[in-house]
Amino acid sequence: MRFGYFDDVNREYVITTPQTPYPWINYLGTEDFFSIISHMAGGYCFYKDARLRRITRFRYNNVPTDAGGRYFYIREENGDFWTPTWMPVRKDLSFFEARHGLGYTKITGERNGLRATITYFVPRHFTGEVHHLVLENRTNTPRRIKLFSFIEFCLWNALDDMTNFQRNYSTGEVEIEGSVIYHKTEYRERRNHYAFYSVNQPIDGFDTDRESFIGLYSGFEAPQAVVEGKPRNSVASGWAPIASHYLEIKLAPSEKKELIFILGYVENPEEEKWEKPGVINKKRAKEMIEKFKTGEDVEHALKELKEYWDDLLGRIQVETHDEKLNRMVNIWNQYQCMVTFNISRSASYFESGISRGIGFRDSNQDILGFVHMIPEKARQRILDLASIQFEDGSTYHQFQPLTKKGNNEIGGGFNDDPLWLILSTSAYIKETGDWSILDEEVPFDNDPNKKASLFEHLKRSFYFTVNNLGPHGLPLIGRADWNDCLNLNCFSKDPDESFQTTVNALDGRVAESVFIAGLFVLAGKEFVEICKRRGLEEEAREAEKHVNKMIETTLKYGWDGEWFLRAYDAFGRKVGSKECEEGKIFIEPQGMCVMASIGVDNGYAEKALDSVKKYLDTPYGLVLQQPAYSRYYIELGEISSYPPGYKENAGIFCHNNPWVAIAETVIGRGDRAFEIYRKITPAYLEDISEIHRTEPYVYAQMVAGKDAPRHGEAKNSWLTGTAAWSFVAITQHILGIRPTYDGLVVDPCIPKEWEGFRITRKFRGSIYDITVKNLSHVSKGVKEIIVDGKKIEGQVLPVFEDGKVHRVEVVMG
Repeated sequence: MRFGYFDDVNREYVITTPQTPYPWINYLGTEDFFSIISHMAGGYCFYKDARLRRITRFRYNNVPTDAGGRYFYIREENGDFWTPTWMPVRKDLSFFEARHGLGYTKITGERNGLRATITYFVPRHFTGEVHHLVLENRTNTPRRIKLFSFIEFCLWNALDDMTNFQRNYSTGEVEIEGSVIYHKTEYRERRNHYAFYSVNQPIDGFDTDRESFIGLYSGFEAPQAVVEGKPRNSVASGWAPIASHYLEIKLAPSEKKELIFILGYVENPEEEKWEKPGVINKKRAKEMIEKFKTGEDVEHALKELKEYWDDLLGRIQVETHDEKLNRMVNIWNQYQCMVTFNISRSASYFESGISRGIGFRDSNQDILGFVHMIPEKARQRILDLASIQFEDGSTYHQFQPLTKKGNNEIGGGFNDDPLWLILSTSAYIKETGDWSILDEEVPFDNDPNKKASLFEHLKRSFYFTVNNLGPHGLPLIGRADWNDCLNLNCFSKDPDESFQTTVNALDGRVAESVFIAGLFVLAGKEFVEICKRRGLEEEAREAEKHVNKMIETTLKYGWDGEWFLRAYDAFGRKVGSKECEEGKIFIEPQGMCVMASIGVDNGYAEKALDSVKKYLDTPYGLVLQQPAYSRYYIELGEISSYPPGYKENAGIFCHNNPWVAIAETVIGRGDRAFEIYRKITPAYLEDISEIHRTEPYVYAQMVAGKDAPRHGEAKNSWLTGTAAWSFVAITQHILGIRPTYDGLVVDPCIPKEWEGFRITRKFRGSIYDITVKNLSHVSKGVKEIIVDGKKIEGQVLPVFEDGKVHRVEVVMG
């Protein structure tokens, strides 16, 4: 059952039915969607620092559905009032359309022959949102309407705003000058920034106090000022500052009128804070407003934004027989990878309105999905991540991207974290050929007195694992590995403490992770290769010994007969074994160990993946483990605290599904690899919107597993490592066009029925136009490669770096 469609020409998802119960449909002018487009426009990030600064506030102290947003209320002469975004008034509309595009949203609503179209976006290099409203009288009679805009200001620190009421009931301040409402709360003291909301024509009134506008017992759906048709001209004093413009508008038959609203953010140097005592310096705000006086100004900025995305997305484009696959690879998957670059994961402004930092392992994995688009930013992100590493190779679990500091509240001790730095760095070098990054001097723990080359940081990442092995010779898990909810050293009984940050009950020198063992082998092979290419042969030989030893140890102590064990707990007992009552098999070590080629030669890899299909497969993806935990196991931690089928307790945690798809390509099973890829890919789920219930163009973090009453229902969309790993799985391992240190390797592993595909890949200054033919209908194997009319040996396309287009023909067989 569909409630929208894709406009592939304009690269937009179009929603045509607002009155539905599915949360993703009602991202209509709300904080949720705007926190995405604000970051995705390639412009300024409003949310400036570790103190959670933001302009407007809604989600974090409201119900988690869809209350509060950027609203426009239209009141007609007969007293009828409505919102073109449908929410929050929810009046019937004769026409409705919401187009979610790349960095913008365009919403059209019509009632009684009056059409309103609003385009919301953040222009490039602009510290504000533009709300472009076009009103059209589609009748033969003149119309007189009253228009009320509405936004609610945050008091800058989101966490403080929702907790420190004894202060915040008394801090709100505004200024009104002409058609601009300025939010200057706390500007009189330590702040040098303010916000504003403007419109490009004279106004007939305003409100800046929430209670005056909405009314003491009213809500967003029927604000008192709108119901009565008159503003209060209220000036906020102490609490609840808002911005509402009131305009009386006449429209002749068939007439259109354009209004341009700007929600902006300004920082002033300390010495330029004031125009005069008590009056803020508005120079920069006025310069911003001046940039958008006309509809032509808006169109120019939108054109610039679209060109920006054309350039980013154009670096990898595919043509297959499958329109949904083309759409995901060419547009939405890459777009989501850029979202994760900007705002990382679920503990973020997007879902909660606050942020605790960007994850170390998260961001290193995200780099894999966006390095081809913005390699220079990937480079800087790698160096920033390395700077929160400790001298022993361990690292903070999270960092603040502007302060470049590690998050002390979360701390470290997640023992997989250091290894991801090796994988992100190797991915960057393969994409760019830039080996100089390894010579960059990077501090430990942001201490400029403790610096070392990035290569030294990688070395310490590698040897952190070597130096922290448990009784079986497998890596110690620490607080947790990739699965933060598998807390084998925690033993928590206090419902108010964090599983991840509480002091571990035991010394942490027994519980081991088979998953980290697989990751160590995967990252370790890259570290060995980096050493070799830097001429460090002795270093490479020593590292290779540790990698080979870990392979041996994993096969000896990490194999359970049909699949790889998950871990050993703090008492040395198996986790993820046929010997366990519940949680007998986990997905993570099966994917990671086979990705690292552990067990490929002796058949263990194939057995493990067969077990994944037998025990973990569902119509909507692979569940994390089976059987689900039916009770709380104190020795396992948070994983067993969730109801069966949700999150890490046998939910379909989408992030690790691509690992298994990649693992299937390692053993050459293209049909199965693509089957796994399809099951969690949004474009293939649009026909089950009533089950899936999230946007059919972005990946979700979690889908309810087969043990859950709502099997197939997705949660936590947008911000998930699924985006990067799915892009890597489909482009580098299924379609098989993969950067290496020496060039692009061509190694497809596709469904046998495919006859081929075409992919255009920008790589190190040249364009590779690659046509793959599979007339023999095999899954894997390359018979011949012809580059610019000449046959080459092997499967690696050479690096040209000449700015030209190179035609590549690949014959599978």
